[in-house]
Formats: sequence, structure tokens, C-alpha cells
Amino acid sequence: MNAEFVFVGTELLLGNILNTNAQYLSEQCAALGISCFYQTVVGDNSQRIKDAFLAAWNRSDCVILSGGLGPTEDDLTKESVAEALGLELVLDSKAMADIREFFANRGFEMPAINEKQAYIPKGSIPLYNDNGTAPGIIIEQDEKCAVLLPGPPVELTGMFEKDVRPYLQKKSPYVIASKIVKMCGIGESRVDEKIRDLTTGENPTVAPYAKSGEVHVRVTAKAETEKEAGKLIKPVVRELKNRFGDYIYSTDPAVTLEKSVVDLLVSNNLTVCTVESCTGGLVAGRLINVPGVSEVLKLCYVTYSNKAKRKLLGIKKGILQKHTAVSQEVCEEMLKGAALINKADVVVSVTGLAGPDGGTEEKPVGLVYIGCSVKGKITVEKHIFKGNRAKIRENAVAYSLILMRRCILEYLNEIAFGSEDK
Repeated sequence: MNAEFVFVGTELLLGNILNTNAQYLSEQCAALGISCFYQTVVGDNSQRIKDAFLAAWNRSDCVILSGGLGPTEDDLTKESVAEALGLELVLDSKAMADIREFFANRGFEMPAINEKQAYIPKGSIPLYNDNGTAPGIIIEQDEKCAVLLPGPPVELTGMFEKDVRPYLQKKSPYVIASKIVKMCGIGESRVDEKIRDLTTGENPTVAPYAKSGEVHVRVTAKAETEKEAGKLIKPVVRELKNRFGDYIYSTDPAVTLEKSVVDLLVSNNLTVCTVESCTGGLVAGRLINVPGVSEVLKLCYVTYSNKAKRKLLGIKKGILQKHTAVSQEVCEEMLKGAALINKADVVVSVTGLAGPDGGTEEKPVGLVYIGCSVKGKITVEKHIFKGNRAKIRENAVAYSLILMRRCILEYLNEIAFGSEDK
């Protein structure tokens, strides 16, 4: 079975709101084993809605529409679909009663304009709304179905989970399951090169996706049950672990890169301190996103100016004048100063030129030095990131977390091998 989505609303075309319904419905249909090959966004215009709907209806088994079920004149989805399929609208008495009750519970009389929402195409299946006034609708015709859902995400998700998912489950003989293998410290092209032989299969499929400083490999299988799909996925994930080793930081969708770092710190009783310049506290912010980080995080510095570097970290004025703030030497001094003051086990430092101004031929915009000290062992990396100011800072944060993770793992490996030698 395949489905197609039509999202209705001029506000979506203008970018006034983010279309989170697209992501939600895509994930839900994929989990049900329903393939989706097209998505359309159309404005609040009756003819364009009809055209978009009929195009989807002619090539798909199921068309899911969201938005345009409200009470105003520009809410045209239901009317447009009914007209396209040659169906008249009839009053649904329960929908009317629910809408009246919705307003009564809030101490208001139902405005006359809302009566429009209680009309549904003749012969369709109403989906009563527990979170709003617009009922959803399922229309079955010519061995196909159209599912009309309200646009507000809280109404759409509630209706989908209560009514639409069980309905679609009966129509799909398969489930689709996925496992994401999350990696860091290795580029997408290198990952693609090493998994090329795995990406040619049809079931399961293997595909890499790049993020800032990370590569996620999604392994997806289709089967009659989730358990059977899991059996197809398991050996592929095992092979990825064999090929990439410590580059993999998690296969748990809930584990972020920063959580993997914090988990390493907490499980090994290592304290941490951050000292940042061009990232302005963003590294600390990512770490503080993780519940439980208070067990290990000692202090966070933002030493943006040279004066702050001298006053808070004790970096000598001569070093700053000789090498400038954006240098390996100052990055090392930031580590040493923070470690000395706070006696943290792990320290990360970042200094760079985020732009858009201030770059030179010798030190271009995007030049960033990232350092990490673990129990006094210092590692500093030089990066030249491309992009605007926000992108440069985003990359600097990601690679700071990657460096922290790698240095901590190296320290733990040294301890383990040292113990074996003894």
C-alpha cells in the first residue's frame, strides 16, 4: 500500500509556520509499512486543492490531507475533496453536538460559522475530534481512501493515534522497522565508501545521512511483523559495528552526541569544565541539555575578550600579543588555565574566527582551534569551517563534543591496557 500527503494552508507556502505534520505523518506511515512517494503543499484555493488531491488520488492508494477543515471561508479542503469525488455534504448530528459542547464547556455559545464544520461528505466515516472542533473524515471509493485531518498538530496527532492508525493497520500487511547507527568523527563520504556493498540490498536497505560532525546510517526492513523486521536488521547493525568500532556512539534514537559524552563522564567519575570564546557558551549549553550533567560539570567560562582570557584564566598578555587569541598556543593556555583553577579531569576549549569580518589570508574566517585536556594530556585540533557565522559556530560545537569523546575514550583505553600490562 502506498500513501500520499497533501498539506493545505497558504501559511505553509509562505513559511509562516513549520510543517511538523509532514514529519509526523511520514514517520507514522513508514512504521505501518506504508510507502510514501509524494508530498504536496497547496494554498487555500479550491481549484488548486482539487487539482492536488486528484493528482494524488490517481496515483496512490491512500491520500492523507491535513489542514483546511476550520470554520472560515478559506477553509476549503473538505468542500474541494467532496466536489472532486462527486459527493454532497450532509450534517453529522454527533459532530454538531460535539462542537456545541466544546464551546459550552468554555462558557461560550457556538458561533454560527462553526456549523460548517459539522457537515461531512455523504457516506464517509467521521473521526470525532477530542482536542478541537473540526471532525476528521475518511472517504472510501474505488478501493482507495482519503483521510482528511485537521491542521493543528495536537488535533492531528490525537486523531491519528486514536482512529487513523488502527484503520490503516488493517489495510497494510507489512510493518517497516528502522535502526539508526549514529557515528561521529568520520565523514559521510568515508562512511559511504565503507558501506557501499551494504547499500545495494532491497530488504533491509542501508542509507547514510550527514549532520554537523555526525553521520547517521539508517537500516530499514519490511516484514509481516516487527519482530521479523528486527531479525533482518540485527546482522546489518552488527556488521556496521564491526566496521566502524568507536566511531559509533549509539544506536539508541534517544541518545544524542552530547548525552554520549556526559554518559562517559558520569560512568567514569570524570569532572568537566568548558572554556569558550567564539562559541559563546554553546558547548556548555549542549552538555547542559543532558539530565544528570550536574554530577560532573564543574564550571563553564565564556572568555570572549582578551581581557577575560587574562583575568579569568591567567593567560599572559605577551602570549596573546604574540600569537593572537585565535591560535593553538592560546587554545592550550585556555585548557591549562581552566584545569588549574577548577581541577577538572576534562577540559574543552574553543577559540576561533566566526566572522563574517576579521579574517586575514593567514587566519581566515572559519579558522577554529579546539582543545581537550584529559587528566593533563592536551590535544588541540585546527579546523577551517565553511559557512556563515551560525554554521561555523554550530560546527565548532559539534567537533568540540567529538574531540571530548575521542580523548576520553583514549584515556580509558590507556588505563585498560595499562592494567593488563601489570
